[in-house]
Amino acid sequence: MQKVILYYKFVPVKDPEMTMRWQRELCTRLNLKGRVLISEHGINGTLGGDIENLRQYKREMNKSVVFKGIMYKWSDGTGHDFPKLRVKVKSELVALNAADEIIVTEKGVMNGGKHLKPKDVHKLLEERGDEVVFFDGRNNYEAEIGKFKGAIVPDVNTSHDFAKELEDPKYNDIKDKPIVTYCTGGVRCEVISAMMKNRGFKEVYQIDGGIVKYGEMYGDDGEWEGKLHIFDDRMQMQFSDKAIDIGSCTHCQGKTSRYINCDNVACNKLVLVCQDCNQQSFCKACVLAEVASRQSS
Repeated sequence: MQKVILYYKFVPVKDPEMTMRWQRELCTRLNLKGRVLISEHGINGTLGGDIENLRQYKREMNKSVVFKGIMYKWSDGTGHDFPKLRVKVKSELVALNAADEIIVTEKGVMNGGKHLKPKDVHKLLEERGDEVVFFDGRNNYEAEIGKFKGAIVPDVNTSHDFAKELEDPKYNDIKDKPIVTYCTGGVRCEVISAMMKNRGFKEVYQIDGGIVKYGEMYGDDGEWEGKLHIFDDRMQMQFSDKAIDIGSCTHCQGKTSRYINCDNVACNKLVLVCQDCNQQSFCKACVLAEVASRQSS
């Protein structure tokens, strides 16, 4: 049986290079593929492989004083979710250019938002109602196929854009409200929630385990709607048969969650294209550029 695990842990790592070599040897021995990032602030990984090998990986990690006790998010795999294994040392676990904004100890990120279990998110909603603001901690294209109902989706194309985005005065009117940040597995919100607090957001929370853990508990019967974009060959996943398509096909505007890469190699942008429009495998910008080129020739 093939599975995929998603995990992270913020914890001081004294020797990232040695940790990288250990992880590469461990994953290779267990025939696991995917991506593992290591920095002086911890580890962030997504791995796919046979379920027994992944269980052995978890056992080996729990033998480590530094990495024991990690929360692993499990999902069904295909055996072909990742083309290869990549294990790298990076300056930060998520590419937010904010390594100097977080304080990391053996207990995790100390200056981030308060962690809320999925059930506590609902409790907060019951207590504070319309005051509560969901804030998407992902790139805007990820939210096109799934998000929390009524969530604010920041205008960011890459994680690097978040620092500038959070300083935009358009967010001044929500800085005193309870903000619930969320992302796929929780790792981005560890940093984004700290960035928000550093910029004057007073009451910031993050969903413990991210969208994945929320979906495991509530499926499509809670505040989540749509499907979840993921960064492997599966492209997207859903939590139940009740999942709906909220994205719009770039060509016919029909509802879809189907991402493909634009056929223009110079572009290669992810684009939503429904199955009926599969012949038109270019993004809208490239289609318009081609039309304009033909008209001018």
